Amino acid sequence: MNQKSIRIGLTYDLRDDYLAQGYSHEETAEFDKEETIAGLESAIKSLGYQVERIGHIKSLAKALVEGRSWDIVFNIAEGVKGIAREAQVPCLLDAWNIPYVFSDGLVLALTLHKAHTKRIIQYAGIPTAPFYEIKNIEDVHAVDLPYPLFLKPVAEGTGKGIDNRSKVENKSELIKFAAYLLDRFKQPVLVETFLPGREFTVGITGNDESCEAIGLMEIHFEKTSSLYGIDAKENYEKCITYSVPEKDIAEACKKVAIDSWKALGCVDGGRVDIRMDQQGVPNFIEVNPLAGLNPVHSDLPILCRLNGISYETLIGRILTASLQRNKLI
Repeated sequence: MNQKSIRIGLTYDLRDDYLAQGYSHEETAEFDKEETIAGLESAIKSLGYQVERIGHIKSLAKALVEGRSWDIVFNIAEGVKGIAREAQVPCLLDAWNIPYVFSDGLVLALTLHKAHTKRIIQYAGIPTAPFYEIKNIEDVHAVDLPYPLFLKPVAEGTGKGIDNRSKVENKSELIKFAAYLLDRFKQPVLVETFLPGREFTVGITGNDESCEAIGLMEIHFEKTSSLYGIDAKENYEKCITYSVPEKDIAEACKKVAIDSWKALGCVDGGRVDIRMDQQGVPNFIEVNPLAGLNPVHSDLPILCRLNGISYETLIGRILTASLQRNKLI
C-alpha cells in the first residue's frame, strides 16, 4: 500500500469533554489534552499519512455502525469505566476487523492490572518486588512482607492513588492507607516491598526481532519526595529532573525492559518503569503499553528528547512498526 494513500483514524479520550460532563480532575487524569491530539495529528501528517480524528469509543462505535472505516487506527483511548477499560477500543476494532496501533485487548486488560502483570513477570524470571494483592481490608492480616511497604491501586495509571502516604512503615499505617485506597478507588490494592534505589523509565519501539529500547531516563526527585505520583507527574517541572544514566546502568535497565515487554506480549511502542532494589538490581515496576504522547510533557517524548530523538521520529517508529506488523507496508 502506498504511504500517502494510508488512511489513519485517531481514537482518544479528550480530557475537556469529560470535565464538561462533570467528571473530576482525578477521574480525567489519564485523558489527553487538545495539545496532545493536535501534536499527534500534526506528526502523523508530517510523515505523509492521511489522518482523521475519531474521538472516544462512543464516537468510534457510531462511526463503525455508519459504515466508516480506516486502513488502521492509531489508538490512545484509555477508556472510562472498568479494570479492562483500556481494552475496549481494541476489542471493538477487532470485531470490525480493523487493525490498530499498539497492543491488543488481552494485553491492555492484563497490563492495567498490576498484580496480574507482576505474576507474569515473576513467572518469566524477571526481577520485581515481592507483592501481595489486598482485595478487602481483612487481607491486610495476611501480608507477610518486610517493612517498609509501598501501596497503590491495582488498576490505575498516571500515578493515581500515590502520595506521601503510599510508603508505609508499620501495620497500623498499612491498614489505614489500604482502607483509604479500597474505599476511594473501589478496587484491590497492590502491596509491594519498597524499592529504595534509583528509578528509571525505558522507551521501547518495534516488534519481535526489531524490538528495541530506544532510550531511557533516570527520574530524580526533590528531597521532600521520592514517589512518582499524580502530583509529581503533573508538576514535574517543579519537583522532578531527568537525566540519561551511565552506560552500564542503562544496559541493565534496557534488558529488564525488553524482557518484560516481550514476556507480556506488548507491541509497537511504549514504556517500562524500573526501580532498583537495595542491592542495585533493576526491578520491573510496571509497563505502559499506552504511554502518554503529549509532545512536551509525557515521559516517553521527554526521554526521547534526552536521547536525541524527535517527537516526529518517535511517532514514525511506532507507526512503521505497526504498519509492518499489520502487513500494510
